Amino acid sequence: MNVSRRRFLTSALAAAPAFTLADHHEETATYPFEISLAQWSLHKMTFAGTLPPLDFPAYAQSEFGISAVEYVNQFFMDKATNTAFLADLNKRCSDAGVKSLLIMCDSEGALGDIDTDKRTQAVDNHKKWVEAAKTLHCHSIRVNASSSGTFEEQQNHAADGLRQLSEFAAPLGINIIVENHGGLSSDANWLSGTIKKVALKNCGTLPDFGNFKIAKDKFYNRYQGVAQLMPTAKGVSAKSNDFDEQGNETKIDYAKMLKIVNAAGYTGHIGIEYEGKKLSEPEGIFATKLLLERYQKIT
Repeated sequence: MNVSRRRFLTSALAAAPAFTLADHHEETATYPFEISLAQWSLHKMTFAGTLPPLDFPAYAQSEFGISAVEYVNQFFMDKATNTAFLADLNKRCSDAGVKSLLIMCDSEGALGDIDTDKRTQAVDNHKKWVEAAKTLHCHSIRVNASSSGTFEEQQNHAADGLRQLSEFAAPLGINIIVENHGGLSSDANWLSGTIKKVALKNCGTLPDFGNFKIAKDKFYNRYQGVAQLMPTAKGVSAKSNDFDEQGNETKIDYAKMLKIVNAAGYTGHIGIEYEGKKLSEPEGIFATKLLLERYQKIT
């Protein structure tokens, strides 16, 4: 990142109004989460070939001082069973002092497919990513719970696929976590109910601050949604797009979101997922990190 731009962002956030304990109505305000970086925040650079997937962990550490990462399978779709690639990635993480947290998995079929055979195939397609996550010392893979049919039918189909995959993952110590990621999965009532139907400890959620669009012109309240998904959360995704002059995200009240996360007793990582267009990817990541740190460091 351009040094002057970095200084501008730092100054903007430093000049932002102080966030006080009075805003929380609590005697103490501690935010014990850690910050991680989702690889999708750098998807433009990765797709362009300027940031090879193997370089991602070291880049997260050297550029942003972030020592935990979340992978996206789209960037190494043919490498899930490539032992040499995974060993190299592990070594690079070790060399950079970076921890691997999870793999975000797409394009492997619908775990809630209405067709039983296709649903079973989707489960089988995801198994290699569970094994890759184990090799990379991750705690989870993030999956989608897409389906079709009525509200209840989609819950039943998705719960079946998730249960099958979770049962496979459990002996390996890997969690299967579902993100609110469009469609009914962005309806927190539907997603929380689906997880309850699975009824397995290693099947949970990955609440995303921004993905609450159910359909065209139909949105779920993002704050209510995150609150509903936090009881089963095994990760949290801090979506960001644009920032105002004080360094605040323009559409997501981070103070309110982090209060919800904190109230749930969450102490894991919050992953930066910048998707904006006004700032470059590195600038957007840095701005999101500074915003998270503003609340993380309250004492």
